Amino acid sequence: MDYKQELITTIHDFGCNLTDLETRLKELAQETKTAVLIPHLFKEIERPALATIREELIKCKFVGSVIVSVYADTLEQYQNVVQFFRALPQKTFILWENGPRIVKILECLRSKDLNFMRYSGKGKAVWLALGLATIEAEAIALHDADIITYDKSYPLKLLYPLVEKEFGIAFNKAYYARLGKETRNMNGRAVRLFVTPLITALMDIFGYKTYLRYLHSFRYPLSGEFALNNDLALNIRIPANWGLEIGLLAEVYRNVSEKRISQIDLGIFDHKHQNIGKSTNEGLQKMCRDILRSLLRTLAETEQVIITRDHIQALTIKYRREAQNYTRQYYLNANFNGLVFDRHKEEMTIEIFQQVMEEAGEYFFADPSGALIPHWTRALAVMPDLREQIKDAVIKDMSEVENEELVSI
Repeated sequence: MDYKQELITTIHDFGCNLTDLETRLKELAQETKTAVLIPHLFKEIERPALATIREELIKCKFVGSVIVSVYADTLEQYQNVVQFFRALPQKTFILWENGPRIVKILECLRSKDLNFMRYSGKGKAVWLALGLATIEAEAIALHDADIITYDKSYPLKLLYPLVEKEFGIAFNKAYYARLGKETRNMNGRAVRLFVTPLITALMDIFGYKTYLRYLHSFRYPLSGEFALNNDLALNIRIPANWGLEIGLLAEVYRNVSEKRISQIDLGIFDHKHQNIGKSTNEGLQKMCRDILRSLLRTLAETEQVIITRDHIQALTIKYRREAQNYTRQYYLNANFNGLVFDRHKEEMTIEIFQQVMEEAGEYFFADPSGALIPHWTRALAVMPDLREQIKDAVIKDMSEVENEELVSI
């Protein structure tokens, strides 16, 4: 049995009684409002995963609000998303992040010398939705829209440690075993083959820094499933690139004491997989490039580490050796459990990631600050009613769609 604890609290699943936890959370949610936030592209509604998520959320009586932040190219697409989530019993907001009303609000921010229009992607979607979520809830769970294994225990486990006030948790992150639901293969390449050996190599080169020890404590640092309280949501910068998850951990590190951070076991987990990519502008290569840039930036910010090109060269060499060592361990583990494991392909992936690191180093030297969306408190200093404006825009967008549907009927 695994009881291991490190710098942050690990909440294991030793066969917890989910029924009792759900009953308790429903009781607590009467006093502490809860929300679930889902960023996604329009095309996600065509996949079965999101339909499963919707059906499971219907069962979540402990969730007060659902905020869906969607990128839709047309009004018709947005209308389809509104209709898709209509069955939810919770108060539901479908935020059209690139719709004309939201764009107009962001244009107004730009006129006040705070340019949010230059950001795009998941980071922007999350930032917008967090602003609305902090009006509606004190505890906010966020997860992706492509989870194949989703059930109501996911938001339950994410939210409960925050809502049970005696725990004192401000940020709770999921960890899990990334295994193919049907293929029985070992997934999670970006974590297994890049982030884990990279953090080990960074500790060897720069020493056992507290930030690196903190990152090393997370069993799945790239999980897109986490929960945070509304105060933290208002005070963190959201990374605008593909380093969102690792960059968010850096922001939590800067803003929250370790004793108020936890991670929780979601069990076996599967979702859609990224391709390795043909260049550092695609797929996992782009993700790993942005992750390394984020790590280097945070080391310089929080640990006063001076990073040189010699460090990057040494890091790439050390990384490869550590990744190869981990691959040997993964092979043994997979073989024992009867999992599909292509060791040669794993080694080839490591070689690609090593090449990515060299380019990531140059990106870091060219732009050490990286792409970070300013925290909400700064935006509210510029436009105090910004969250209310966004909420009003969402309500008007949804009302407009619903009225059109009534006319067509």
